[in-house]
Amino acid sequence: MPFGSDPLSELSIPDGTTVEEHDLVTEGDVIVGGQSTIEFGVRGQSVIADERVRFGGHIEAEGDCRLDMWCDVAENVLVGEDAYIGERVHIGGQLRVAGDLDIGDDVDIEEGFEANGWIVIRNPMPTIVFLFVYLSQLLRIGEDEAAQDLVDELLGDDHDHEPVLIPRGATVSDDTWQVSTPATVGDDCRLHGNIRAESLEMGRDTTVFGSLRAREDIAVGRGTEIKGDVTTRSGDVRVGPGVKVWGDISADNVDLHENATVDGTIRARGEMRMHTDEVIERPDESAAAMAEMAEELEDDESSTDTDDDTQGETVPTAADDTSGDVDPSDADSVEADDKADDRDADDERAEPAE
Repeated sequence: MPFGSDPLSELSIPDGTTVEEHDLVTEGDVIVGGQSTIEFGVRGQSVIADERVRFGGHIEAEGDCRLDMWCDVAENVLVGEDAYIGERVHIGGQLRVAGDLDIGDDVDIEEGFEANGWIVIRNPMPTIVFLFVYLSQLLRIGEDEAAQDLVDELLGDDHDHEPVLIPRGATVSDDTWQVSTPATVGDDCRLHGNIRAESLEMGRDTTVFGSLRAREDIAVGRGTEIKGDVTTRSGDVRVGPGVKVWGDISADNVDLHENATVDGTIRARGEMRMHTDEVIERPDESAAAMAEMAEELEDDESSTDTDDDTQGETVPTAADDTSGDVDPSDADSVEADDKADDRDADDERAEPAE
């Protein structure tokens, strides 16, 4: 993501994200904008929440956890590394930190806290303010590259997994995922609830137990299953191959793949068109696939060259091998010849001398 862009300008759900038993589970980080409501628990690498974020479950962070002022967590907070808890944060369960703990004033932890590292009682600087001040100082001294590296690290560009980005003022629950920004959902996800956004892009092989609704365009990638309606107020709906929509589709224009299935009614205020194209293209994955295919071809060519070299070599035969074992029949004939030579020698010794 280029420096200067807003990382929380959309709802971004990376590949492989699932909702399991009222928990949002991801292998990357979770970054939540201010004044948002997350009705279930969160499990991820690191968890960062801006001011006045409410979590309806627990938080499990393998890395760091930073909760700004006035955050509310209904259950336990378990942190694998360091924790930064702002003032007037409320935690309904325990706070357990494997590393250091920075904790502010008037923090309410109902079942106590435990930290294996240093415990510092102070008011940690709010996350957004800290990042703004730090980046401002880097830019002021001319360290543009260091500032870009910091942004890339925070946004997961150097990590194996992209973060979950939830914009400011969002509501996320088993019933509804509601944001006022565009939303992007990755591949192989499994989500519960109706998704409401300005525009929607659904990845491939994703299952949504709910409906999709947007003010603008909606795109549904290959093999995705929507167990509800797909509706847009003033945009188009594009449906990819192998998609199944259990409900209705309503839009200005509908582009439906010939292999897609719609159980309900299709309502198009403009045109409806059948197509055979991919709806969502991922250039990075295509390039990776091409690189992998090229590598496989190179391996095949190298193995073919090795076979050709082997065919050009002379393979020794049994007749040429004088150091190996002798065939039993050949051994008998050799032994008979040796006995005959011995008899001839005895006869020569028996002859009288003249």
